[in-house]
Amino acid sequence: MRIHFLQHVPFEGLGVMEAWFNERHATISSTQMFQNPVLPDPNDFDVLIVMGGPMGANDDRIYPWLKTEKQCIEKAIALKKKVLGICLGAQLIADVLGAKVYQHREKEIGWFPISKVYSGKSHKLIESFPEKVYAFHWHGDTFDMPQGALHLFKSEGCENQAFLWQESVLGLQFHLEMTQTGASALIEVCRNEMISSRFVQSEETIFANPERFKESNSHMHELLNRFLP
Repeated sequence: MRIHFLQHVPFEGLGVMEAWFNERHATISSTQMFQNPVLPDPNDFDVLIVMGGPMGANDDRIYPWLKTEKQCIEKAIALKKKVLGICLGAQLIADVLGAKVYQHREKEIGWFPISKVYSGKSHKLIESFPEKVYAFHWHGDTFDMPQGALHLFKSEGCENQAFLWQESVLGLQFHLEMTQTGASALIEVCRNEMISSRFVQSEETIFANPERFKESNSHMHELLNRFLP
């Protein structure tokens, strides 16, 4: 299995997914979009993973490489590659699939439960998941459901948390891959986003229950087991 991931900032990597890939002897390559990126030919990978970042999916003028990144995602989807997007990655995929991406009425930062959506709760991808799962969030934007997508999860703060499109494209607004180290790095760089709000937790609250990282990572592994060949 050949994995290629698109990384938008140094402090948001594969997280716990990297160990899952290594255990399966996958080949991992990456493009750092923040360092004069040269995007790969989609024929050179089997799975494309689009990671998160503080920029917005519509910030093409500020980050001109977003346009070519979207073209890469579009080509991968057209070739029926497995495509997984996390946070910004899910928003970029939604944009490529013709859905609107925009600033949400609420920021969502910290541990908040996501709930299965009735239309997708019996799908094999998430049928083994509990009805509610605590997931780590860090986003201020959201997306509309792409046409033809299966809505999988929602939260109290954000209706559209995850979707599956034609069985090969998966968008997750939340971060099941996040480790304690990754969360610490994210907080260190983006602490200014931790405003006073009902869906924004403090640093102390985020790290109060370390078991949540383990549970979340376990769900990420389960999702990868079902999504990837």
